[in-house]
Amino acid sequence: MSRIDAKARSAARLAAVQALYQLQMESPAITVLIDEFHRHRLGREIEDVEYREADVAFFDDLVRGVAARRDEIDALLTARLAQGWTLARLDKTMLQILRAGAYELLARADIGVGTVISEYLDVTHAFFDAREAKFVNGLLDALARDTR
Repeated sequence: MSRIDAKARSAARLAAVQALYQLQMESPAITVLIDEFHRHRLGREIEDVEYREADVAFFDDLVRGVAARRDEIDALLTARLAQGWTLARLDKTMLQILRAGAYELLARADIGVGTVISEYLDVTHAFFDAREAKFVNGLLDALARDTR
């Protein structure tokens, strides 16, 4: 994969986490949500912030895949949380990062475990500090052992 393709996939992952957050908070129809991202966010400038060109097909797969397999993904994540923790207790953005990473580990065998974990650590750093990144790293690493 070229560096341009890799950057487009990174942008797709970040956008997918944002779309999944919107899906959780507002419950729009998935087709409406994806269309909104296609027309107004991916590769656009919003409030003086330039959004990188994203791999649109990859973005679509992430958003549709997480939505379709959410119950399965949530069960896998719940099984790996520390005793006494629930998904409802997690920050809503953190939950979407974990769901997207879990989906890739489950459904995208064409992408290496190290790449998936590294990419979602980068996404985590866009929103959180090092402590949360360690949490994401540990949970996705454990999930990779369970699923691959």
